[in-house]
Amino acid sequence: MKGMDRVRAHTAPEVNDEIDREAERRVLRAARGSKENLSRQIAELDAEWDMERWLETNASALALTGTLLGLLTNRKFLAIPCFVLPFLLLHAVQGWCPPVPILRRIGVRTRREIDAEKYALKALRGDFASVRSDGDRVPAGRAAWQAAVA
Repeated sequence: MKGMDRVRAHTAPEVNDEIDREAERRVLRAARGSKENLSRQIAELDAEWDMERWLETNASALALTGTLLGLLTNRKFLAIPCFVLPFLLLHAVQGWCPPVPILRRIGVRTRREIDAEKYALKALRGDFASVRSDGDRVPAGRAAWQAAVA
């Protein structure tokens, strides 16, 4: 995949390559399927959790659990949010934190990677067939926008 986002830039090249190869295999397999199958796969991609959602959910769950346990049972549990929340800040600032390599190795993708597969499937389904520019690019732009958000 051309262009790097911060998560890909901090991920081992072989992991990025494997994630890209898997997406390409799914697209090539889908190319032999029906429009209904393409629509189902697009819906699955819309529901797929990206790296940020995984990190936000896990960090907030751990921080909340640590805070509640610290308040209700033992103050030592307050160390959990003090440990987890800097990871979330680090990811927001740099695009990397210790859980990222683990999540990447199990196949968690960035929103950009998910969207690349999604738009390849949309193109196969014919969503962009109405995007033509016969001199006037405004209607083509409107058709492109409608195809992208459909």
